[in-house]
Parts: sequence; structure tokens; C-alpha cells
Amino acid sequence: MSLPEIIVGVDGSPASRTALQWAAKEAVHRNNELVVVHVYDWRVIGARAPIGGAYADDARAHAEAMVESAVVDARTFAPGVNVRGEAMLGSPGPTLVSASTNGPVVVGSRGHGGFASLLLGSVSQQVATHAAGPVVVVRGRPDIEGGPIVVGVDGSESANHALGVAFEEAVARGTGVVAIRVYTPASPPWGSRMTPYVEDREERRTAEHNILLDGIAQWKDKYSDVPVEAVVVDGHPAEVLAGVSATAQLVVVGTRGHGGFAGLLLGSVGLQLLHHADCPVLIARASEASDG
Repeated sequence: MSLPEIIVGVDGSPASRTALQWAAKEAVHRNNELVVVHVYDWRVIGARAPIGGAYADDARAHAEAMVESAVVDARTFAPGVNVRGEAMLGSPGPTLVSASTNGPVVVGSRGHGGFASLLLGSVSQQVATHAAGPVVVVRGRPDIEGGPIVVGVDGSESANHALGVAFEEAVARGTGVVAIRVYTPASPPWGSRMTPYVEDREERRTAEHNILLDGIAQWKDKYSDVPVEAVVVDGHPAEVLAGVSATAQLVVVGTRGHGGFAGLLLGSVGLQLLHHADCPVLIARASEASDG
């Protein structure tokens, strides 16, 4: 998240206000410009008569007032923040995805739309899945200080990128990294008549731990001042990371791990964390600007 802008989507909901507070503090901490974006749409699909004129003017005025209020709030949350606001006509998800080419995007876990009982809003999920760069979904406890940066590691290229981002975030916050590798103990296929294979649990754990140490070695060398804890656990990755998030200030995951279908844009672990983590989640997607 070292790009010049941090973009935060707001819609007046409590979740977006929390996201605004988190993003404002990040912008000051990193000396980045904060861009507050509210996306609105006065067009009514299926209306029997054209809608516009005064209706459109009122919608635009309401959106601009919301942006102005959010800018004032940002300066209250983080005095000295370099902030500007934009009211943009369009659909929230695609508009924020388009804006993500300019910098990392921060969104709340739930907006005003949809069903209040849902843990993750459709706009947040759409942005996290399709953005051109990193996305932070602010949920759980957004203001924890002193906790570590937790990162999931599975040996994939995406996870290696997430490791680098986690170390960068740890340096920026003056904290440590907890790198977690989750594995599933070996067992014969369901219903198999094969003789059950009983693996040596300590031997397997040691092997997994060595794999993890190999994976984080280059980042430990590069960021030698960052305290690192390498943790190996047997279980389900999303459950383990969600549990550890209770004491973290940020959880970092890649866009795709080794599991599931390679063509998916966001892995199941990342998606489940967006629903259940107890702190903000950073989807560490490499920005298109840095890919070249």
C-alpha cells in the first residue's frame, strides 16, 4: 500500500464511517492523499417515464453533501490528513473497482444496501474480488494497536506476495509478523479399503515448519529488524486465521492459494476471512501499475 492515494468508499453507514476512520489514519501515517468517494445513481431502471431534472439535481446535491461531511469527519479522525472528496455517478462496485487503478481501496464490511444480517456486503465483496490492486475490508476491531500482522502462507506465488506486503505493513506500524501455515494431516480417501496410513505427527509438523521457514527466509533477510513468528497448525486455513485475528491488527492474505480453482479471482480463505475475521483484512493483490 505504498501508492500515492488511498481511496475509501463511503455511503453514510456505520461500517463505512469505521472504514473512513481507518483509512484517514493510514493516510496520515503513510503521508498519502486520502480520496473519499461516494458513488450514487439517480437513474431508476424500469421507470415508465424518464427521471431526471430536479430529481437528478437533488441526488447529486445529497451525494456532494455526504462527501463534504465525510471529508470533515476524516479531518477529525486524523488531523492533518491530506483529503479530498468525489461524488461519482454510477454503480458502487464497478466504480470503486475502476478507481482502484489509482491506489489501494478501503471499504467497510457492510453498507446500507442489501440485508442487514449479512456479514459482508455485495459491494465490498465485488471490490475485493475485482479490484486492480490491494483492498482492505475494515471489519471487527479496526483500532487495535500493538498487535501483530498475521499472514497466511501456503507456498503459492500469491502467498509469497502477501508475505512481502505483511512485512511492509509491519515496518510501517512498528510491529511484528506472525506467518501461519495450515496443513491437513494425511488420511486415505473416504471409503477407501486401503490400509490406513498413520503418519508421524511430529515428523509432519517439523517438515511443514521447515517449508514455512524456507518461504519466509527472503523476507526475514530483507526486513531483519521485524520480529517474526512462524506458526504451523493442522486444521482449516480460514478457521485458524479467523481465530488468530482476535489478537491481530491486520490479517493479510493473497488473492489465490493452492486450493480450489485456479481461475477464481479470490480464494475461499480470503472470502471467508472477509466474512468472519475480527480485524481488518488486506487482500494483497499486486497492483496493475507494479506488474509491469
